[in-house]
Amino acid sequence: MPRPLSTPRSTGRFVLTTAVGNEAVRAFVPNPLPPTPPVDIDGALRHRLDRAHVMLGRLDALTSLLVDPRLFLDSYVRREAVLSSQIEGTQSSLSDLLVFEADGADDPSDDVLEVSNYVAATAHGMARLREGFPLSLRLIREMHALVLASGRGASKQPGEFRRTQNWIGGARPGTARFVPPPPAELSPCLDALERWLHEPADRVPPLIKAALAHVQFETIHPFLDGNGRVGRLLIVVSLCADGLLREPLLYLSLYFKRHRSLYYELLTAVREEGDWERWLRFFVDGVEETATDAVQRAERILERFAIDRVRVAQIPRGGESTVQAYRALQGRPVHSVASMARALDMSIPAATRALDKLGNAGLVAEITGRRRDRLFAYTSYLELLRTDTDDPFPT
Repeated sequence: MPRPLSTPRSTGRFVLTTAVGNEAVRAFVPNPLPPTPPVDIDGALRHRLDRAHVMLGRLDALTSLLVDPRLFLDSYVRREAVLSSQIEGTQSSLSDLLVFEADGADDPSDDVLEVSNYVAATAHGMARLREGFPLSLRLIREMHALVLASGRGASKQPGEFRRTQNWIGGARPGTARFVPPPPAELSPCLDALERWLHEPADRVPPLIKAALAHVQFETIHPFLDGNGRVGRLLIVVSLCADGLLREPLLYLSLYFKRHRSLYYELLTAVREEGDWERWLRFFVDGVEETATDAVQRAERILERFAIDRVRVAQIPRGGESTVQAYRALQGRPVHSVASMARALDMSIPAATRALDKLGNAGLVAEITGRRRDRLFAYTSYLELLRTDTDDPFPT
């Protein structure tokens, strides 16, 4: 039976703490998961869950159709890194990231570094899971250390849980929109979160677990900086750890970005009213929408690859080096001659010839207009990747 809306469930307690400038503030300490009383998974929410699982199954099945899943996944992760960082105010675009990775700029912007860090954190998290390492506080710290490895957050204790009070919104804690737990309360909160992440799938559906864990992580806000990015990364890593996905193909950053005001409203409703059900409906709808978009986008990309493989095979005297260069562009759609030579362990002249042949066939475009240090982009692929990233890629 649904719980009465007139009797909100308690989701935590307020404690008085001293913040910056000895200002006394009320900080919120969340109760451990699962919520009490239990979340009401009624017929409508269960139907939503079923639809989301169907789309996740289709998305997961796509990885078996890829000749080399890493090629597609590397580009898809970069798209998510841009979107997740944009939510935090980062102005870097997908093209900025790809050009930086190909060009190896000596003085990249902080925005580009932050997006590049997110890519590294995702790769590290997935590599650890494949090694059999559990999703744990240690792994969360490791991913956070990479998210803040350079750029503006490098001085904010990368990889370490905070030892001082933080707050969300407002110029100081006393005017903040929300004040997370004091440092002294962090350890029990995080230990309880880790126990929740280890709940077996036969006891807690992975989608429900990931949805509740995301809110709990954002409420605890355990780091001085980077909580939003790590909290969103935690969703896909959790789903992969629980076997719902084999590869990190589901990302909700675009969905959260499109519904930013509602997203924050629902987080507040959980904390203040215990309205987990409304949050779950929003989250599960987002999973279905995002998985559907990912399936459709992946199918279009696979079609593009199939068409272009035929075009590559028809290049006169293309040779194996041209085929290899094309495959490298599937994984990293922007390359310099030097980065292509490194990727394929070939000489600079061989990499130049391969890229020029792909360019003459209309498969790649040189995007700098320079005679030296040229950059080549697989533009038709990039068009499919950069949709919704506010990215006017140069052509």
